[in-house]
Amino acid sequence: MNDILPEQSPAWQYLEEKFLGVVNNYSYGEIRTPLVEQTELFNRSIGEVTDIVEKEMYCFEDRNGERIALRPEGTASIVRAGIEHGLLFNQTQRFWYRGPMFRYEKPQKGRYRQFHQIGVEAFGMGGADIDAEVILLSASLWRSLGIIDSLTLEINSLGSNEARAQYKRALVEFLSEREEQLDDDSKRRLHTNPLRILDSKDASTQALLDGAPNLLDYLDEDSQAHFSALRAILDSANIKYVINSRLVRGLDYYNKTVFEWTTDKLGAQGTVCAGGRYDGMVEQLGGKSTPAVGFAMGEERLLLLLETLGVLPSSAGESLDIYLSAQEKGLQPQVILLAEELRSQFPGLKIRTHCAGLKNILNKARQSGAQKIVLIKTMQAGGITATLWHGQQITADLTVANLIEALDSEN
Repeated sequence: MNDILPEQSPAWQYLEEKFLGVVNNYSYGEIRTPLVEQTELFNRSIGEVTDIVEKEMYCFEDRNGERIALRPEGTASIVRAGIEHGLLFNQTQRFWYRGPMFRYEKPQKGRYRQFHQIGVEAFGMGGADIDAEVILLSASLWRSLGIIDSLTLEINSLGSNEARAQYKRALVEFLSEREEQLDDDSKRRLHTNPLRILDSKDASTQALLDGAPNLLDYLDEDSQAHFSALRAILDSANIKYVINSRLVRGLDYYNKTVFEWTTDKLGAQGTVCAGGRYDGMVEQLGGKSTPAVGFAMGEERLLLLLETLGVLPSSAGESLDIYLSAQEKGLQPQVILLAEELRSQFPGLKIRTHCAGLKNILNKARQSGAQKIVLIKTMQAGGITATLWHGQQITADLTVANLIEALDSEN
């Protein structure tokens, strides 16, 4: 887990402001859920044989002996909240969220045990048009950030639960005959979660899969039509994509559409955004049958990509507009009040008041990087003697109104 320091925060704010602008443009509403949930929520939604549940969740008992967990992802919590508050049945909803998630993973650059996700979830719409919308929304974010040319959209369809079960049987039969050729992790998954073998990073296993049954050949008629409709919308919107028949995602709850945005700029950490359709989860968690689709992206990895591509604005959120200080003892209370008046007059400006003694004031003001420096020498009955620095020194006897006028003209 890591700290986000003040000099790093502007980049986070920049990314989140871009995301907020896009989701507002698509009319998605924010939802906030707790950091802790009952452990059973994730066991039931994510799947007990997934890596997250088996290896990565932070679980513990509270003082009442209830099993609770730090949330490892956002979707299950949002579904739980939607059911609990009556937001889903016979309704359409579009939500966005952001916040910290927790997984006990091996830390590396762009991946931490506390990480931050931003994402969207849409409920009550079963057609390919909403699948396309969430993909187009993500593409809008990439364009806003200036990185769409560095990302590749991969799509697939998992089909219905029945079609996927049929494919799973065919895959297990194929792999069981070649089990000795699998890597150790895939051997374990063969008997617990065989579809995840398609995601194996082992080169020999991937080579073996070249001869395996193709998931797309097992799609039912409805899933084929859904996938064709999605592709037609993406084609019409000029969104380029690659069909990856081995894309299954690491969570058990997906059906039909799944997708990932990937990049080759970050080495092994190639997936930047991932999501898909999960029509069965609401009913699985106790609600009425409700179609759903969404995606999530890790902010740390996105910021790493922005930094790698050099597209983070160097001055985003960093510049200081005015540094205000007294030059003589006894003026500090009046200067504090003057600063408040200036903030009221210029609500968009960043104004810092000097509060650290009177030594080396000008040097400290310059070190702050402020565009303007205002040093107050005297202040009485509304009149002040001030030095205004902005490239060159200007000294004058001013009223507060004159100072405001001078600052206003400088802007």
